[in-house]
Amino acid sequence: MSSKLLVKARPGKEIASVTPESAGWGYVGFVAYRLQPGESVSFADPKREACLVVLSGKARVQAGDLDCGEMGTRESVFDDKAPDAAYVPNNCRVSATAVTACEIAIAHAPGFGTYPARAIPSTSIKRSVRGEGTNQRFVTDILPASEQADSLLVVEVITPSSHSSSYPPHKHDTDALPNESSLEETYYHRLNPAQGYVLQRVYTDDRSLDEAVAAEDHDVVMVPKGYHPVTVPHGYTSYYFNVMAGEKRSWVFRNDPAHEWMLRKD
Repeated sequence: MSSKLLVKARPGKEIASVTPESAGWGYVGFVAYRLQPGESVSFADPKREACLVVLSGKARVQAGDLDCGEMGTRESVFDDKAPDAAYVPNNCRVSATAVTACEIAIAHAPGFGTYPARAIPSTSIKRSVRGEGTNQRFVTDILPASEQADSLLVVEVITPSSHSSSYPPHKHDTDALPNESSLEETYYHRLNPAQGYVLQRVYTDDRSLDEAVAAEDHDVVMVPKGYHPVTVPHGYTSYYFNVMAGEKRSWVFRNDPAHEWMLRKD
């Protein structure tokens, strides 16, 4: 039985896509493309801002009147580098034309025209290490809450073989700031080697939602609510690209109390 939370990757130019209409929610949109040299993609919406990220390869990026030039820092999402990106407000077209074979992600969410288009070079993006032991993972904050945007939060995470991520299980589905925020989220998964998979569980306290999903390379998992940990099998490295958005642009999560014990220091 297929999961309503899983968007399977497709062959061709458009790898996977999520819109508020397809997801049945109100905020987050995501699309990933694979481009051959000379191919282009573009996005513009009168009501939605966007963040275009050159995941791998190189592309020329235009954001409204802003020419971002040639962007792209890595051959693979598994390279130990941050990506180049561009922020684009609503009612402004962003486009990318492949210089080499490349992979492009476009995150989008409600925009209100508050901020102008800007390039987000890899050199400005903060990277960090989160967790310890087999809960350790490597985080790249492409568009965090500390940087200007109306709705979008964008991050990518590398999780080593046999490690867990988004763990202990946490959720952000309740508007109860300063203790928790309400954010929808997508996970765009990549695996190395590509034939791998990860296991992602999405569940609520009352188990009205409780699904375990096997996500393969280029698949998307939608998280409308609930806890959403990821486990990586032995022999594979996981990458995922997260898009989050909600009524308030604040990422404040609550851990599952049943599993929070592992964070306590003796």
